[in-house]
Amino acid sequence: MSSVDLNDEQLLRYSRQILLSDIDLEGQQRLAASRVLVLGMGGLGSPVAMYLAGAGVGQLVLVDPDVVEISNLHRQFLHSNQSLGELKVESARQTLSARNPDVELITFSERLDETALLEQIKLADVVVDGTDNFATRVMVNKACVAMRTPLIYGAVVGLEGQASVFRSDRDDSPCYNCLYADLDKARSDEQPQSSFENCSGQGVLGPVAGIIGCIQATEAIKVLLELGDSLQGRLLMLDARAMSFRSFVLTRDPQCSVCGASK
Repeated sequence: MSSVDLNDEQLLRYSRQILLSDIDLEGQQRLAASRVLVLGMGGLGSPVAMYLAGAGVGQLVLVDPDVVEISNLHRQFLHSNQSLGELKVESARQTLSARNPDVELITFSERLDETALLEQIKLADVVVDGTDNFATRVMVNKACVAMRTPLIYGAVVGLEGQASVFRSDRDDSPCYNCLYADLDKARSDEQPQSSFENCSGQGVLGPVAGIIGCIQATEAIKVLLELGDSLQGRLLMLDARAMSFRSFVLTRDPQCSVCGASK
């Protein structure tokens, strides 16, 4: 990944971030040269896009075919009453442009077919999955593995959430498809994971989506900068009722139909 020079206004805008020794000027320049694909402008995509734009990621590619509805507003704070009936990507463009005009915003207001999805994932440095259904996640994961592009995963249902990082650019990393084989071994009967597989249309507490989206944004920045230890090989689970986090180790399934040796 290359880097770009920053002007005086940008140096001031990101000054508190540049002060971090883990980022510094070089890291901020790398962020400015980065391209992130964000799928979904809903409860997860809202904090993801807001924080990545605020952090100075140079290009954000935003994908969502839906329009803003009033039932979205309690958790999807990219949008407002004035956005009702608008395409979510256009509402997001307005909000993010006002927040940081330096970020280049590329929007798709339709579902990407397999060819278009592969092309956008190939162009991206990182993909953030903020979608809300199992079928789309499976398709995105398969495309990320094919293009060897890091995938930042998140999901929320009710007062629970989970997040992980799948590094298909690394030979030792599991993928999303491996996740369920590991959870079958680790989960207890009273905590089934099926609700996370198809969470579209289910209830959710707004701040829980915000917490998981913030984790996704943080992990995306860490991957872009190779900063610290990511959630690769771990599934982080949030139970907001008890405000507790648990972490499960994930391993790559050698028989995985997507990333395994036999694929």
